[in-house]
Parts: sequence; structure tokens; C-alpha cells
Amino acid sequence: MPKAPSFSWMIGGPQGSGVDSSATTFARTCASGGLFVFGKREYHSNIKGDHSYFQIRVSEEEIHSHIDEVHLLATFDKETLEIHKQEVVKGGAILYDPTLLKPEEIGRPDCLLVPILYSEIIQATAKEFHREKDLMKLQIMKNVISVATSLGLVGLEFDLLKSTLEGIFKGRRAALAPMNVWAARKAYDYGTQEFQGSYPHRLRHVQVGNGHRRIMITGTTATALGKVVGGCRFQTYYPITPASDESEYLESHPEFGVAVIQSEDEIAAITMAIGAAVTGARASTSTSGPGFSLMAEGLGWAGMNEVPVVVFNYQRAGPSTGLPTRHEQGDLKFALAASHGEFPRLVLAPGDLEEYFYDAIDAFNYAERYQTPVIVLADKALANTTETIPWYDLDGVHIDRGLLLTDEELAVLVASEGRYKRFKFTESGVSPRSLPGQKGGIFWKTGDEHNELGHITEDPDNRTRMMTKRMRKLETAAREIPIEKKVNFFGDRDADITLVSWGSPKGAILDAMELLKGEGIRVNFLQIHLILPFPSEFVAQVLSRARRRVNVEMNYSGQLAQVIREKTGFTMDASILKWNGRAISQNEIVEGVRKVLKEQESKVVLTHGA
Repeated sequence: MPKAPSFSWMIGGPQGSGVDSSATTFARTCASGGLFVFGKREYHSNIKGDHSYFQIRVSEEEIHSHIDEVHLLATFDKETLEIHKQEVVKGGAILYDPTLLKPEEIGRPDCLLVPILYSEIIQATAKEFHREKDLMKLQIMKNVISVATSLGLVGLEFDLLKSTLEGIFKGRRAALAPMNVWAARKAYDYGTQEFQGSYPHRLRHVQVGNGHRRIMITGTTATALGKVVGGCRFQTYYPITPASDESEYLESHPEFGVAVIQSEDEIAAITMAIGAAVTGARASTSTSGPGFSLMAEGLGWAGMNEVPVVVFNYQRAGPSTGLPTRHEQGDLKFALAASHGEFPRLVLAPGDLEEYFYDAIDAFNYAERYQTPVIVLADKALANTTETIPWYDLDGVHIDRGLLLTDEELAVLVASEGRYKRFKFTESGVSPRSLPGQKGGIFWKTGDEHNELGHITEDPDNRTRMMTKRMRKLETAAREIPIEKKVNFFGDRDADITLVSWGSPKGAILDAMELLKGEGIRVNFLQIHLILPFPSEFVAQVLSRARRRVNVEMNYSGQLAQVIREKTGFTMDASILKWNGRAISQNEIVEGVRKVLKEQESKVVLTHGA
């Protein structure tokens, strides 16, 4: 059955004016009412001033992406209105400040215009709570007023908003809760009473059945929690958008037991994490493209010395500083070969917030099992996404430390071989690992090529054997990692078109598949989840059956398509690409597939987004 219609709400305003907190309040209220939520956050790279906006999509059924349409636009400044008013659907609503604009200046007679006298509600609130002297500070309450009026228009119960506000304003801020609830009640009643029957879009409280627990979470928080569950004990970072949110979340929760170090630069961040990993701590660092570039030499040292370090790269638009707060998938080919020379590394590409959590756990397991760096290619779009997802299931979670020797095992090994060989030649490429301080487990680590003990040598035969040993880990990983961890396949085997993608386009593709099915277009979707070692055989099998092969990526050159051709020999028939810095929408996938199938376009460039 096709999905029930979803509702799209947007709020915008100057950077630093509380747009994020407003959207979070709206989203939490809807989520507490049993509704599914997907939030897209867009913001400038400056701290204050420039326009930012946050779109929340709400549905009674599960959703995975944003849409282009806006059903209700909440504004309290002129700029938001000018930028986004054309995105509002016919019959939608626009909330505005009548002291700034007249209805005829808005230019949308086909929409319900809702004037909100923000100043009057704020003044009344200040008087009610004897805070007249704080009138300027209380202007921030425009956000709560916008949210409350919006919820009144759509008819979602006020008690849900009241509970949300009381949950937000707690602890040291608890004294602010009654004032915000009072102002919200005034605004909610205005939206309900003044416009009753004038607005067709409604939201209703849905009861969630037992056994269907959900969590509303962001991408960076999902990663942070996954790292905690996965046993991470040492995290480094140098502040960079959008990766910093993850480390800051870990910093704010010392009870998690993770030592978080803000380093002087990304070179220090990667080398500190490597040092911690050498001592036996599960260690990671998180960064974005420019920082990841600086980490390349350190990454090579970890590869040479077989150090199990984890790197999360939250991709953003490049090159150089590029679009520092905008989205792109431009780092794939660099991640596959970052640093000079060759060494094994595993590259994961999670496609949703569930995978962000579980991939963080898997990344540590893979790093220690195969004693090699693991790179997780996250991206800005999902990092800043807010979404309701099923509660994480920890029953299947396990910690795999690989060939990490106990004191007893190390003693037996040394007794049998005479000396401990940290880089011992093995069939799997993985050598028994000891930690500094273990009796008899002395080893050396340098940036040079070395023998089994770690001593520097330029012997050609040793170089051949040692290089082969290290690279053999990829064959071992490819053999041992189950296929369900490498790829996901959605849809019927027999389809008109096969979409192939990685990372954040996953959600938009899944949502679009339902709409396309309603149009009689049969689509299946192959998500590449583990990109190195590449699942060549499975991918080749799927593509050999495909009637039309189309890659969907958010970069200029179609980097995954190039990797697929290299690894399988298959060339894509068409590409759907986007690189304007804005995340891909459900609408754009539908539009792209139509152009490929009906207009026979071989390259579709998507450009939606303000």
C-alpha cells in the first residue's frame, strides 16, 4: 500500500536565533505523540546572523528522508519568508509577524496567512511573570510561540507540547518552564481558535504498540552511543563541522567513561588516537574532509604498524574549506587510498542512523580483529539529521578483540618460539598482538619497513613477504565478514531499474521507491555498505541481472560508479548526481528516475534546496 501523506513543517531565522531549538521542540512533541519524524538542518558557517532553517517531516508511517514541499512555514523575519515562501504548497500556511509585513507583500494569496503578534504575547508573558525588565531577553520566546501556534493549527494535543517544554526546561532551567508553557498556551489557543476549520492539514496522536519502542536521535549522537557500546575509551578531535557534535556529546557525558581529548590539530588527533590504540584502548578520532586530509600520514603509520584505530570522516563539500556546513559525498576515492603507498584498511559507509550506531561497534571489532585502520565514511546530511528510529537492540552486540594475547597466552607463545614476534607471518595476515607492559611481549614500532620483530630492514625478500602479509588481511576480511554486513538489497529482483548508492541517499531512495511503484515503475536498490574490501561478486551478480543500472551519488564524478567499474567491470547506464551542498530529497529521486526511464537521460543533475 502507498504511504499515508506526510506533513512538512519548516522554521527559519537568523543564525543563533534559536531555530534549532524550535525545530527540536516541534519534533519532540510530534515524536511523543507517536508520530515518525525526519528533520533536515541547514545552517551557515558563521556563528550568528546569516539565514538558517530546519525542516521537520512528520508521518504516521515510517519515513527516511525530507521532501521539497512545505505545508506550514513558521517565520519571524523577512528573509525566511522571501527565501522559502515559494516552497509552501497551495493551501499551505505561512506564519508571519504583521509588524514587519502586510499580507499583500507576502504574495501568496493561495495560502493561509497567519499573523502572529509576537510582541504582544511576549509582553503579556513578561507581565504575568513580573519579568518586564527582561523584555529584550524574552524575545527568544518567538521560537516557542511559533511552535505552539503551528501545533494549534494542526490540532496536535497541547499536553504533548507542555510535557516537551517541561522536559527541555529542567534542572537549572526549570524556573523557565512555567513561563514558556504559559506563552505556548496563549499561542496554541490562538492557532486553534482563530483558524479552526481554515487549515486542512492535521496531525493526530497515535498510540505506539508494546514492543515498538522508538528513539529520536541525531546522526552524531547515534555514532557516539555506538562508540560507547562498542567499548571506545579514548576519543580525539580538533573542532570541525559537522564532526564536533559527536565529541562534544561524549564530553558532556563523563559517566560514559570515554576520555575525550581536544587536540591542537588533526595531526595530533590521529597520532594520539594511534598511541592509545597501541596501548590496548579502543581509540577513535572524528573529523571532516580537511581534517581527514591532514591525518593521511598518521594513517599510513598506523597501516605500517598494524594499529587498530578507527576514524570517522563526516564528509562535507570540498575542496579546501569548500562549503563547511553543507553536504557532499566527495571523499570516497580518497578514503580508499589515503596516505602514500599501500596498506589495508576497511571502509564502511553507513546509510541511516541505525547503521551509524551499529557501524561504530563493528568498526572497533574490525579494527582489532584485522589489526588495521577502519575508516567510517559518514556525512553532513545524516550527521545533522534528526529522526525517530526503532530502539537499538543490544542482544546481538558483541566485542571481538581479535588475537589479543592474555599474559598466559603470551608466555606460552614466547616459550615455544623463543621470542615474541609482533609482526609474525601468518596465513590470515593477522599476527598475535601483545600490549606494552606484558612480560615477554617486547616489540618495536617505527615508520620504516620491518621484520617480524619490528626491527627496521630493507631486505627485498622481507619486504615482499611483509607487504603480502599485511595486504592479505583484506582477503581474510572479505571472506569472514557476512554478506549482510557488506550490502543491502531492497525491492524485487525483477525491476525496470536498479539504483546503486551508498551513504545518505539511502533514505530518499527507499521513500521514492514507494511513490514510483504507485506510478507503475518498478525499482530495486542495491546499497553498498562495506566499500573496502569491496563485495565484487555479489555486486556483479545483481548488476548482471539489472535491466538498467543507475548510480545515485552526491558528488560530481560518480565516485562509486568508478569503483564498481574497477572492481566488477560493469559500467553504469546512467547517473543521478547532486553536489550543490544540499541533501537529496525524496522528490529528486522520483524526478531523476523519471528522467532516466522516460526521457532516456544518461546524466541527471539535481539542484533542489535553498
